[in-house]
Amino acid sequence: MKDTQDKWLYVISSKHRLIDFNFADIWRYRDLLFLFVKRDIITAYKQTILGPLWYVIQPLFTSVIFTLIFNNLGQIKTGSVDPFLFNLTGITLWNYFKQCLTGTSNTFTKNQNIFGKVYFPRVIMPISVTISNLLKLAIQLLILVGFYIYFLAVQGDDLIFNLIYMWLLPLYVLLMALFGLGIGMLLSAMTTKYRDLTVLVSFGVQLLMYLSAVPYPLSEAKGKFPNLVGKIVEYNPLSQIIEGFRFVVINVGALELNKLIITSIICVSIFLVGLVVFNKTEKSFIDTV
Repeated sequence: MKDTQDKWLYVISSKHRLIDFNFADIWRYRDLLFLFVKRDIITAYKQTILGPLWYVIQPLFTSVIFTLIFNNLGQIKTGSVDPFLFNLTGITLWNYFKQCLTGTSNTFTKNQNIFGKVYFPRVIMPISVTISNLLKLAIQLLILVGFYIYFLAVQGDDLIFNLIYMWLLPLYVLLMALFGLGIGMLLSAMTTKYRDLTVLVSFGVQLLMYLSAVPYPLSEAKGKFPNLVGKIVEYNPLSQIIEGFRFVVINVGALELNKLIITSIICVSIFLVGLVVFNKTEKSFIDTV
């Protein structure tokens, strides 16, 4: 008699490991992940008048405001680099982190209807948001390249692109993605019980930007801020990522490899912790949302 005891493809059980990253399930549902990425990109531009232009207008207007307030009024120096280009460089990478964080921080509450009907690894949702935001980052990077060429060729600014460190650019983007995704998953897990955290996220992100060396060089923070605030800004992982990104692109600031290694460890750790908490929350969140 033929043995019919085949292995089940999926087993739903109340027993689970203390630490579960669930990478196997994410890979198994990779086709669904790409479908969600496609959906996010299409819905972002559907029923809009300007479409992708919104992702051009926002960093340009923010850079102009920062230039007027911080550089012209606040007299913050940016070396030989035009203040507008300096601000645009920092804002471009910061926007990617902001979109990853805000787009993933309410995953459970935003998708509770679909989560309650069908099974798939819930972490696919925040990962798809992080990947789809790469398109917005690419659009803003093209704008940055355009202004870089303008200030270099037309204005004659002394701009230096550190080719020897060019390989660090995708690393900085990856670190931003991991950090934003990790914090976003942690907040998403907490918002299942504490809904008012969504208000705190939008408010806190704005404050965090000013502690992440976005509108000023890290050297200015060390010299002008009180010692405690200066240390917070200096050892903020976001400050190190943005400072390193600007160093490679416009040769402003400094690159400290020891701090880059520490920053990388922090970003990966935050992502893994967020992934574990998110996976544990998905097993019981439907009872609290």
